[in-house]
Amino acid sequence: MKILDKYILKKYLGSFFFVLIILIPVIIAVDISEKIDRFLRHADLTVGAIIQEYYVNFMINIANMVLPLALFISVLFFTSKLAGNTEIIAIHNAKISFTRFLKPYLIGATIVTTLSLMLNHFIVPQSSKVFTEFSNKYIKKKRINLQIVNNANLQLSSNEYIYIRSFNMSRKSGNDFSYEKYEGTILKEKLTADRITFKEKDTSYRLTNFYRRKVGAENDIIEYGRRMDTIFDFEPSDLLQIESFAKEMRTPELMEYIDKSKKRGRGNLNTYLVELHKRTSLPMSSYILTLIAVILGSVKRRGGVGVNLTIGISLMFVYIFMLKIVEVLGGSADASPLFLVWLPNMIFGILAIYLYWKARE
Repeated sequence: MKILDKYILKKYLGSFFFVLIILIPVIIAVDISEKIDRFLRHADLTVGAIIQEYYVNFMINIANMVLPLALFISVLFFTSKLAGNTEIIAIHNAKISFTRFLKPYLIGATIVTTLSLMLNHFIVPQSSKVFTEFSNKYIKKKRINLQIVNNANLQLSSNEYIYIRSFNMSRKSGNDFSYEKYEGTILKEKLTADRITFKEKDTSYRLTNFYRRKVGAENDIIEYGRRMDTIFDFEPSDLLQIESFAKEMRTPELMEYIDKSKKRGRGNLNTYLVELHKRTSLPMSSYILTLIAVILGSVKRRGGVGVNLTIGISLMFVYIFMLKIVEVLGGSADASPLFLVWLPNMIFGILAIYLYWKARE
């Protein structure tokens, strides 16, 4: 690596982490001012718990959220400074092409992209889980009850369905259980019970006061009794179908959940697919945003760095706005999550290619 590459790469990474270090404390300070009254309501809540369980995970989530903005602003700022100090003119006079000039920037983008991929796929989901649990317990006024599931419907296979009127997750038992098995549109078996209890020891279910009817060609088979142990292809956690859980699953777990849900014939999974695709599309935007920032920043304008920053921040506002829009649209039942999640990158990628060819002229 040449001296110029090391110089630009050092500026790239240094400016990026510097912007993050500036932004995150400001956001944390604003959050503390908004949440401090809620923290003080709980006498059992210590400062250590607030820092360890809330603000450490809050910082990880915020850093991941503002990463594209921090990257774009930092690259645009220090490249504009290079242009303002006529360093870029000296580089061009040394017969270094614009494409060669981009090399250290792309190396830096690769480092940031790798870091962001690790955060999105493995670290942030686990952090979000702890953060959400703390928020539900101490901050949110209306807490989500994860212990009681009412009117749970689940498709176990293409022809098997269950219904439970009420299920207690802590006790792992529920009331008014019903199981139905079909052959086409014809009901072949129905099993009901007053109570169903999950036995963790052998992963089976105990039915209390059960009634089973198997529909035959000529005669039906009817069974009933006080107690019966049997096996079903689901776990109590499968009854919780809360879309926010997608952000709390690491990518392998999320992919497994989506695959299992598809096999069970569950309806709209687009919210989960949006979350899955976003974890890759957002880090990959580092290359696009870096290229746009370099091209904008390498032009020396009369207004100096301020003009470049104004143009850049306007573009970032459009990009972030598009990210939020496609995230909402991608969750609808008739949408294409893969296309919509990558749409902002495609639009800004076309813009980056256009600016690149213009910069080469």
